[in-house]
Amino acid sequence: MVLGPDAEAISRQIALPPDEIVVNHEWEKGQLSSIHAALHSLPSNTKGMLLCPVDHPLVSAFLIGSLVDAFLVTRAPVVVPSYKGRRGHPVIFSAATFQDLLNAPMDQGARAVVWAHKGKVSEVSTTEEGCILNLNDPNTLAKLGDSPIESA
Repeated sequence: MVLGPDAEAISRQIALPPDEIVVNHEWEKGQLSSIHAALHSLPSNTKGMLLCPVDHPLVSAFLIGSLVDAFLVTRAPVVVPSYKGRRGHPVIFSAATFQDLLNAPMDQGARAVVWAHKGKVSEVSTTEEGCILNLNDPNTLAKLGDSPIESA
């Protein structure tokens, strides 16, 4: 898990060992800087990275498992969920894309890497709308209310 502002306070409230928490001291630079911090923390034999942004909390373990299965079978450089034709999160990036992520333009972020590998992206169709719902603030979450989120 990569944390930015308030990392110390947040890390005291989550049930993860300290060695599973990465602090991004350059969080002001945006999401790509958190990806960079994560990449720098990974062992050299890492095969891939699951990018699950905090503002996409409504995805199931089943969907994550489906993405991992697709990654292991296809060996695609990028694996994404697709809900009604729209790509969402979480995304798996293979180790083959790590340098691309490190070199991506900050203003485009990881999207630049997905676009660069557009012909090799593996899409996993899902009925989970949560993969495309970007819940950035409490008001957005409140608008969702009691709406059911479909899951497999």
